[in-house]
Amino acid sequence: MSGVKAALKAAKAALDSQNYQNAIEQAHKALATDPQNYHANVFLGLANEKQGENDESEKFYKDAIAIKGNDPLAWQGLITLYEKHPSQNLDEYHNAATKLASIYSDQDDNTRCHAVIEKYTDCARKSGTRSQYIRALEILLPSSPLYEKLEGRIPHPSWTFTKIAELTEQEEKEKINFEIGQRRTRLGARIDQVTLEVKREILQKTRLDTIYQGVIDWTNDDEARRLYEENLLQHTFETLVVLKETEKHNVQKRVESLAKGMVIIKHPFPLAWRIVLEWNECGHLENLDVGLLREFVEFFPDDGLSKVLRGFLNSEISPFPKLTVHEPEDGPTDDTTSTVEEERLILMAEGLEDNSSALASRIMADYYLYLEEFESAVETARKAQRQLQTQILESGLHLTENVVAVKNTLATSLVHYQAPRYHPEARSLFDDILRLKPTDSSALIGMGLIFEEQEDYENAIIFLEQALTHSDDIKIKAEAAWCRALNGEFESGLLALDKCLSELQGSELRTRTLKSQILYRSGMCIWNLDSSRKARRDRKGAYDRFLSSIQININFAPAYTSLGIYYADYAKDKDRARKCFQKAFELSPSEVEASRRLAESFANSREWDLVEVVAQRIVDSGKIRPSPGSRKKGISWPFTALGVVQLNNQQYGKSIVSFQSAIRISPEDYHSWVGLGESYHNSGRYIAATKAFEQAQKIEAESKTLNVEDTWFTKYMLANVKRELGQYDEAIGGYRAVLSLRSREYGVSMALLQCLVERAWHNVELGFFGRAIDSAEEAIKTASDIAGWKNGVQSLWKAIGDACSVYSLVQAYSADFPSSSLRALLEKDFDVQEFKILAKLDRTDHSTLELLSKKHGSLSPPEVCCLAAILAHKRALQCCTEDRHARAVAWYNLGWAEYQASVCYGDKVHGRAKKPLLRFVKASVQCFKRSIEHEAGNSEFWNSLGIATSTLNPKVSQHSFVRSLYLNEKSARVWTNLGTLYLAQKDHRLANDAFTRAQSADPEYAHAWLGQGLLATQLGEFTEARNLSTHAYEIATSSSKLIKEQYTSLAFDHLTSMPMAEANAIGLLQPLFALQQLSTLSIDNTPFQHLIALFQERVGDYADATTNFELASSKLESEFERSESFDVLVRFAQIKADLSRAQLARKQYDPAIENAETAISLLDEQSFDSLLDRQSFEKADIHKTNLSAHVTAGLAHFYRGSMDHSLDMFRSALEESAGSPDTVSLLAQVLWAKGGAQERNVAREQLFNSVEKQPGNAEIIMLLGAIAVLDDDLETIEAIRDDLQGLRAREDLSLQQHTQLVQLITIVTTLYPGEQNKRTAQMSEATRAVMLNPSQPHGWSQLAELTNNSHPAQMAVLTAMRAVAPHGNLDAEDLCKAFAAKNSFNDSKMAIMLAPWMTYGWNSLAQIHGK
Repeated sequence: MSGVKAALKAAKAALDSQNYQNAIEQAHKALATDPQNYHANVFLGLANEKQGENDESEKFYKDAIAIKGNDPLAWQGLITLYEKHPSQNLDEYHNAATKLASIYSDQDDNTRCHAVIEKYTDCARKSGTRSQYIRALEILLPSSPLYEKLEGRIPHPSWTFTKIAELTEQEEKEKINFEIGQRRTRLGARIDQVTLEVKREILQKTRLDTIYQGVIDWTNDDEARRLYEENLLQHTFETLVVLKETEKHNVQKRVESLAKGMVIIKHPFPLAWRIVLEWNECGHLENLDVGLLREFVEFFPDDGLSKVLRGFLNSEISPFPKLTVHEPEDGPTDDTTSTVEEERLILMAEGLEDNSSALASRIMADYYLYLEEFESAVETARKAQRQLQTQILESGLHLTENVVAVKNTLATSLVHYQAPRYHPEARSLFDDILRLKPTDSSALIGMGLIFEEQEDYENAIIFLEQALTHSDDIKIKAEAAWCRALNGEFESGLLALDKCLSELQGSELRTRTLKSQILYRSGMCIWNLDSSRKARRDRKGAYDRFLSSIQININFAPAYTSLGIYYADYAKDKDRARKCFQKAFELSPSEVEASRRLAESFANSREWDLVEVVAQRIVDSGKIRPSPGSRKKGISWPFTALGVVQLNNQQYGKSIVSFQSAIRISPEDYHSWVGLGESYHNSGRYIAATKAFEQAQKIEAESKTLNVEDTWFTKYMLANVKRELGQYDEAIGGYRAVLSLRSREYGVSMALLQCLVERAWHNVELGFFGRAIDSAEEAIKTASDIAGWKNGVQSLWKAIGDACSVYSLVQAYSADFPSSSLRALLEKDFDVQEFKILAKLDRTDHSTLELLSKKHGSLSPPEVCCLAAILAHKRALQCCTEDRHARAVAWYNLGWAEYQASVCYGDKVHGRAKKPLLRFVKASVQCFKRSIEHEAGNSEFWNSLGIATSTLNPKVSQHSFVRSLYLNEKSARVWTNLGTLYLAQKDHRLANDAFTRAQSADPEYAHAWLGQGLLATQLGEFTEARNLSTHAYEIATSSSKLIKEQYTSLAFDHLTSMPMAEANAIGLLQPLFALQQLSTLSIDNTPFQHLIALFQERVGDYADATTNFELASSKLESEFERSESFDVLVRFAQIKADLSRAQLARKQYDPAIENAETAISLLDEQSFDSLLDRQSFEKADIHKTNLSAHVTAGLAHFYRGSMDHSLDMFRSALEESAGSPDTVSLLAQVLWAKGGAQERNVAREQLFNSVEKQPGNAEIIMLLGAIAVLDDDLETIEAIRDDLQGLRAREDLSLQQHTQLVQLITIVTTLYPGEQNKRTAQMSEATRAVMLNPSQPHGWSQLAELTNNSHPAQMAVLTAMRAVAPHGNLDAEDLCKAFAAKNSFNDSKMAIMLAPWMTYGWNSLAQIHGK
């Protein structure tokens, strides 16, 4: 032990001499001997501290404390160590300081104890955080174990509590804001939800309530105590608000206790008073503590709730005694009373705006209900409901009585506000109330009033009488009596009302209003008790009651309505009646009957604005739609009236909505359906209009009250709709049905006429030209009937002119034009001298009428039709001398008639002078100029002028088109016309731009595509031109001749240029149809008559082709006789050659020879050179014609048996064709058919020569093969076998050539199998055919015959089905053969159906039956 003491002594000496390292060594020596030596550890802690080894120092101090915990030396060293870095070790400092202070406290060394704590708290204040400082201050609180030793040396607890409260408030606020800021950035976070959650988490853990209570308990300052009582209540209330419902109960009790305590001591803290007032369960306002209310008003005079309470306590609805107020000596007057009421209402309204008190809103809602301001009552009651719900959520209370009271106020207000609009909601609220309180008088009365409004008077009486068992209110008695009267018990109702009238005392406003109502209702009882005219006219009866009601209350609207009915129906005083109805309407929008009669009077005087005002106010009143479940019928007439007004104002969208609303209320309202249909029609919604009018007709058929005057308009409008939809037959039927009822209805007659004309044009567009002519003829007859009783109308003559134009367009039927009847029509009731308009230009006047009646005059039928149209439009022009717009349209129509005549005459002139064309064009130009003078802003007028002047003056034409585009730049028609003008002037770039703009404006406008095609033709792009013209034809109507001409011409050119293998019969059908329509539209178009014959020849219609060739040749013959033109001569020779070819196909050999020889003679050598000088024809064309004639003549002679003549013709053809293989083939076949050895040798020689010149010709090779087989020439067969096999791979062969080739190879293989046997050779050829052409049926058919297998037969059928039209050129015979090869019953029948003239199907069927 002496060694330990020596070491400790040495360590102490080293510390004193500041030799800290030596001290450490000596202390370690002591610890080595005695590890539990307290002083050695203390010395080590001190020495390490001096050397800056804080961690080691702390360790040794703590080791010393572990040895002697109650010795202050080590604690002092530890505290000294912590004081050097207080911000890092403040929490450890706290523990050390409290321990050291406790040690001094135990030693009764209070001075040192206080010094330690004082030093620590000062350090925490300077260096610690807010929470660390709070922890330090808590040592100074009375709850601290050191407080008894420190009392008197430290600040008073009130100061400490106050300081802690301030610090805790700051810390809590910062923590809440920080957490909200952190969490609000999360996905899906809502600020309100985040705030609630953060506050709930923090406030549940807060100690502020305890701290506030500490301040309250220890402070001697009353003001501070009151302040912290407020803070305590506020903080506890905020905690209550954020807690969950299950956690609120205890906190709610504490909040309520704190608030009541403040109110008891009359501390003016608004929150406390509001809690006491708002959380009070109060079913009726009279249950409130009036003293508490007055004190609240006194303490908080500027608060919003105080203003409401002040007004309430002084109002008529207050159940409390009013404070004594000194009144003027002469007493209050009506003016002062009114002023006070107004001021009170203003005060209460201001108070309601300034606060969120449910009590204030509830009181205000009751007051509005008392004042019968139902809209404000509803709004305020709803606001009170929301505020009550908020209070319930915040406080955790149920407040059932308050909720029921507010519901009662809201439901009662809803009963009266815009009744019966909100009755379902009111009834639901009353049901809720009655479930809780079955005897609630207000709810029972409300239910009674709802049933009364729904005309369910029995239930209304039940509820009102239940209410009377709990109340003696005269108003309820009167309402019950009125319900009895409405239920038909007029006598008992009248007695009860009279009794109520006798009991009613007083002169205040409410009493006078009720008395007025009772007088009116008793008057209605008297009115209905005796409905005779005499009784109702009695001025001492009901009339006297109505008048008395108004005298008592001049603002009682129902009495005015009844007086109006009395004056209108019984006193026959319309002026007074209208004044009464107007007064009733002004006073109340609920007076529906008065409003209806007022609207009818305004409508009769055509004051539509006033009708709209009346109807709109009734709609806005909410009276027109009954509540769900009500027996009361809805009122539809206001919507119908609105619809009529909007229809007259062309507000079709609004009128549709109005009529739909009327129909929803009254589905059987005929006039609403008619109005809805008319609105749909005018807005372009024709399908919907059709349904509406059809529904109206259903109602009409079921109705027994509607007469003809009410229903004809529906039929007329439905016909209009059908007409707009293009259903002209149904529309015409509808118009005629109306005319059968009203024969002289001009509007319907004109609609019928215009519909007939529109149907005619529609049929022209569809290609139904016969129907179009029938419609035009019917239109002229109808116009004649109309002109018999009214002929001075422009639209009549315009329709006649249009009908004449239909005849001029469909020229094939123009001979049927009723010219004589039209002449009589034009002369009817008219000075024919008026036809001299523009007669100097168009030479069409009264003298032209003579031409109309001549059947065989100098004019063609289409020309007569054009002249008739011009005269009709001239007469239309005379019918519109006063209307500027109509006159512009009339000039425009006349201009088009003149231009159409120029086109018609232009088609006829040919070689004649073109004066007729120019005179009509100039007349049309004048007409279009006149129309522009009257209406320069019409783009169509400028477009027409541009068309008319395009041949006369291109500059004027361009200006006109540009002006038209300026007025309407989206017109595809005008852009196309401008492009055509540029095309005519060879400006291809501008033409292309114009056509492109036209296509952009309207992609469905066919002429824009045609113009692009014409441009492509001029540029030599014939494929593009053909594609564009085909597209134009596909989207065009049937009335366009130019499109058909261009399309068919390019289609034929393409057909003649394509190989025979690619020719498709289906591709000929569309051009053929187009040409047939063209022949109907243009009867004198010889080139296209020739073209249709060529197409008919191609499709095998040789009879019609022959007829058309003959007609075309006769016309060209006449034209040649007139003009002696070489062009006509060549064309005539061509048609003769084509005619002979068609006659040859029909086996008319003699006429074929005659016509062919005629063509040959016309194209003989003598005229050949002169023909070549003509630029209209090329040498190749003449050679083709000559060759065709020689070949046709040769074949005709061959079939007649004239072999020598046939050979002569073929030799000439051979020379003409320069050894053409096709000609050689025909010649060889003829020579072989003649049968002589010499002829056959010549045939072989010609074929071999042709093969040498053109070795790849399929016809020559196959013909040589066939001859070799017939001659049994093995050498030739072996030589040609490879050539035949090589033909199989060629794609330029037609399907027929492929068939012939396969058959020939099969024959060669069968007869000359070579080294293989016969069957093997046949199978090899069949499989080779399938491999080379798997999509062709012939190889599969051959394989099926050889194998008797069903699979090849099935494949043969499938490939054959794909090779027939329109996919290929396989004919019915080949398809029949493929089906027959399947050897089944159904397939055999199909083969017979496809080609009954072939034996394949019959043989197959016979074999099946044989089996």
